[in-house]
Amino acid sequence: MPSPVLKKLQPYFPALFVLLWSSGFIGSKFGLGYAEPFTFLFIRMLVVAVLLTLVAWMTGAPWPKSRRAVWHLVVSGLLVHGIYLGGVLSAVAHGLGAGLVALIVGLQPLLTAVITTLWMRETLVARQWIGLVLGLAGVALVVSQKLTGHPDLPALALVTLALFGITLGTLYQKRFCGGMDLRTGTAVQAYTCAGLMLVLAVGFETMVVQWTPQLIFALLWLIFVLSIGAFFLLSILLRQGQSLQVTRLFYLTPPVTAVMAWLAFGEGLPPTVVAGFLVAALGVWMARQA
Repeated sequence: MPSPVLKKLQPYFPALFVLLWSSGFIGSKFGLGYAEPFTFLFIRMLVVAVLLTLVAWMTGAPWPKSRRAVWHLVVSGLLVHGIYLGGVLSAVAHGLGAGLVALIVGLQPLLTAVITTLWMRETLVARQWIGLVLGLAGVALVVSQKLTGHPDLPALALVTLALFGITLGTLYQKRFCGGMDLRTGTAVQAYTCAGLMLVLAVGFETMVVQWTPQLIFALLWLIFVLSIGAFFLLSILLRQGQSLQVTRLFYLTPPVTAVMAWLAFGEGLPPTVVAGFLVAALGVWMARQA
């Protein structure tokens, strides 16, 4: 049972999730200059797995009791952590602009809506469909200033793969991993992702790492804030609401990331970004559960 403090904080979980998730793009920008994407993710997820194993051991957290439960955690870990994070970071490393990455990944709520209505039989009213379209329009406004150049097809394929990974992964986790303990369940997912990243790093990268203060900061931020904080919140939110009600929050990620980039790196914040944020927020409000 959640503590009284957590119960009081639960109404703020969606906003906190958006802030933490959005900061992942900033943390990745700090770290990718000093390590290749698969190597970077391998280090990150291995540390996450070891830390959560220690926490589970110290707190007596229960581990999955059946092979089926472990299998579901492995599949969700491959989708949510491995394919999504690996696809996004690889696309950025291949030169795909952050704006275009955000726009493609921002299609997740619409893709989720289509899948849930066909597979999970979640019913959407007209207002929610309008909200989804408005949210997508807001995302497009935010990144419209950055959609320049002609990105290569492999990079586009990687970020599209990431889109399907996070979409299918959140749906799969909601359906099959709702009862997992957050400490041990996330540890199993992290070990799975680390194993996949190691195979990919050995096969396609040099695995050379420049241990700079910037890299260490990025790793610490992404380990504690993203891989533990944000993913814990995502798991909690998936337990509490319908799939669409959770994934619609991803519409707010590109606008919030744009504001963070403005604060952290001095990147421009044109009026279209502000307008896009407002439109996306309106879309999220309209797409809420009826």
